[in-house]
Amino acid sequence: MADKEANIKLAKEAFKRLRKRAKQLEIEGKDFKKIKSLNALKTRSYRLLIAVLICVILLPPLAYKACMALDGETQKKFINFFAEKVLYIELEKETCLLPAHEVYLDLFRPPVDCSMCKDVDTVDVVTNLTKEEFVEKYAYTGRPVLIRNGSNNWSASSHFSFQFFKNIYPKDSPVLQSEDKDCQFFPYRTNFESLGQVFDMPENMAKMEGDPWYIGWSNCDSSAANVLRKYYQKPYFLPDESESSKTDWIFMGCPGYGAHLHIDAVGKPSWQAQIKGTKQWILEPPPECYFQCKKPKHVIVVQPGDIIVLDTNRWFHQTDIIGTDMSITIGSEYD
Repeated sequence: MADKEANIKLAKEAFKRLRKRAKQLEIEGKDFKKIKSLNALKTRSYRLLIAVLICVILLPPLAYKACMALDGETQKKFINFFAEKVLYIELEKETCLLPAHEVYLDLFRPPVDCSMCKDVDTVDVVTNLTKEEFVEKYAYTGRPVLIRNGSNNWSASSHFSFQFFKNIYPKDSPVLQSEDKDCQFFPYRTNFESLGQVFDMPENMAKMEGDPWYIGWSNCDSSAANVLRKYYQKPYFLPDESESSKTDWIFMGCPGYGAHLHIDAVGKPSWQAQIKGTKQWILEPPPECYFQCKKPKHVIVVQPGDIIVLDTNRWFHQTDIIGTDMSITIGSEYD
């Protein structure tokens, strides 16, 4: 027993020295993710967790009895031990043990209030929408609306481009690596693994002369956000007290590509402004509303300068870039 305690003490001291040396060398957490041996350990840990989950599913009576045999404090200690020693995570700092696949998010999402589509036979297309009309009809009802020329007073259309976005991010920007949980990257049907890879694509692809592509990302770089917001403002129809989220969503790609039919898992309704190119949206209510909605499918074309407002948590939506120009869209959630 004494030898075991001595070994544990030596191991802790060794890790302390390694941690101190890593700080001196300015080695960050993201650098450790590049170490193949550590990634292999993590992969085996996830496999072990999946195996445990399968056992629990296949052997519920045994799992139930084993669980009930432990008192609450022992259960807590076991779970924390498993998380720390096997998964190498701190439960208090992690939101999920495993990444949630889109299929499961769709399957286990809560049912929505079908009043959002009960009387919707077409997506309203409006101009000069007042703040009062927006709040009364669209802001929080779930009813989609397209505001023609909603961003005509912005200068984004004359500045946003592939090269513009590439230039606003420094080489060490967290956006380019997509490793931070707030820096999401959507490769869709491409082979890109990060925004950094997108900006390193061959010049002919960037000019839409090679293979088509479509990607999206959330901007978690505050310095880049300050640059972006020089070229666009909060949509004029949003109430004065309403605020957009601090994170911008940007989607960019070639004609013939787009996002598959899906539903989001974000906190609030959102707006998306079509800066360049033309995009066709297909909207469908969730399955539980299929027989209550007036129309099961809506198709709407969004032109440069238009803004579409949609609760993407309630409506399944698909986008397809049409025409000949590159599509650039920027959007945000609002409260």
